[in-house]
Formats: sequence, structure tokens, C-alpha cells
Amino acid sequence: MTKQNPLGSHLSYALAAAHRTVNQLLSARLKKHGIQIEAWRVMECLDAGEKLTMCELAKQALLNPPALSKLVDRMVSDGLVHRQISTADQRQINLLLTNLGRTRMLQIRQDVEDEDRALTDQFNTQDGALLIQLLSKIG
Repeated sequence: MTKQNPLGSHLSYALAAAHRTVNQLLSARLKKHGIQIEAWRVMECLDAGEKLTMCELAKQALLNPPALSKLVDRMVSDGLVHRQISTADQRQINLLLTNLGRTRMLQIRQDVEDEDRALTDQFNTQDGALLIQLLSKIG
């Protein structure tokens, strides 16, 4: 007989369990590109075309600033992004995708979209849209 998880009735646990599953599935897809989920999020943010400061990027990519700095160092070394001094404020640094970074982003995006479709196929269209709407209300 399987024992029921006492945490299963808590919303916070259900969200954490779903996050873990989604993270594992997406990580497996991105592994073939040699990219971590956090790097993909940074690349997506930069591909939107806005010149973001490191602080703005950290917030959008869901990373703490020290972790972002280390990740960006690796991404610069890999030739995916480059730093540019902000024209608005010389004390700030903007990040931009390189041509290689943009090319890799397009390859990665297809796998991410495929994973999103696999997830949304578990719901009907209305349920998937409702789930996104409800989750966006948190935080």
C-alpha cells in the first residue's frame, strides 16, 4: 500500500513539485544545446530587444544578481552575449546577444516551445490559459 504524501494537499507543495518536474523536463531538452535554464531565460530576455541593466535583467530572468554575474561571465566567455556601457548612464552595463547568441537562441527556442506544447497538451486550451493567468497572480 502506497502512503499518501502529507504535503500533497498544500498549494505551495503542489507548485514546488510542478516546478521541479517542469525544470527537469526543460533541462533535459536544453542539455543537448549545452545551455542551462537560467542562461536560456537570460537569452530570451535579451532577445526581446530591450537594453536591460544587470539589475533589470536579474529581476526578469528570476536570478539573484551575484548568480547572474557569474552566469554572464560564462556566457561572455562562450561568445553568447557581450557587455556594453549604457549610453544613458556610464555606471551601468547593458547586455546584448551576439550573433552567435541570437542563432543559438533560435535553436533553443524551438525546443522550449516544444516542451511548452507537451505541457499544455496535458490540459485543454482553456485550462492551460487559466493556469497561466492564475500563476501570474502570484508574486
